[in-house]
Amino acid sequence: MALYEIETTAHIMIAWTASLAEAEAMAQEHFPEEDVLRIARRPREAWVISKRLLGLEGPTAGAETARLCLAKAGGDKVKAIELYMAETNVDQQEAQKAIETNLSLGW
Repeated sequence: MALYEIETTAHIMIAWTASLAEAEAMAQEHFPEEDVLRIARRPREAWVISKRLLGLEGPTAGAETARLCLAKAGGDKVKAIELYMAETNVDQQEAQKAIETNLSLGW
């Protein structure tokens, strides 16, 4: 069994499944009205985060940028926020939200 991160239009799930196809099937079974946006193999325990509760609507294009900024900053939150602000031209509050959301997702 492998651990997969499955992003749909409204949720991000982490679940153990035997294959990528099973991960996609699980997402479609539990959230049939949502589109699967992304599936990636992950090294952690299973959990689900509601993107709506985090204030995220629709696809999370900024998540990729936030993850890159975290990688460049070596996981340093303050440095990653500064990098994200420079990359996206958003204010500190938006940058902090993006970086902290990705930290909570297991960056």
